[in-house]
Amino acid sequence: MRDSEELKVMACRKALEFAIDAGFMEVILEGDNALVMKTVSQAQPNFSRLGLIYEDIWCLAIGFKAISVSCVRRSANSVAYALARFARLFDNEIVWMEEDHPPAMDALYLDSSLLN
Repeated sequence: MRDSEELKVMACRKALEFAIDAGFMEVILEGDNALVMKTVSQAQPNFSRLGLIYEDIWCLAIGFKAISVSCVRRSANSVAYALARFARLFDNEIVWMEEDHPPAMDALYLDSSLLN
C-alpha cells in the first residue's frame, strides 16, 4: 500500500509529465504536503526510498521556462480533492482541456464563495 507522501510525489511527477505533453512552458506546482513540496523545490540529493521519483521531477522541471513550487493549505485545495475523489471511480486516465468538469466546478464555486 502506498502512503500519502508517495502518492503526492507521484502526482507531482504525473502533473509535470502532463504539462510537458500539453506544451506548457510555465507551470505552478502546488500541493498540501509541506515535506514533498519543499523537497521538490530544493532539488538536492535525496537518498530516501522516493529519491528516484524526486530526481525524475527535477529532470522534468528543467524543461520548463518557468516553474513555481509552493505548499498550500489543504482547505485551499478543494478542487484537487474533488477531482481526486472523482478519479478513484475510474481505471483509465481522463483529461479535460477545454470543458469544465462538474465536480471541479462545484468545488471551485464553493472556494470562490468562501473568498467573499
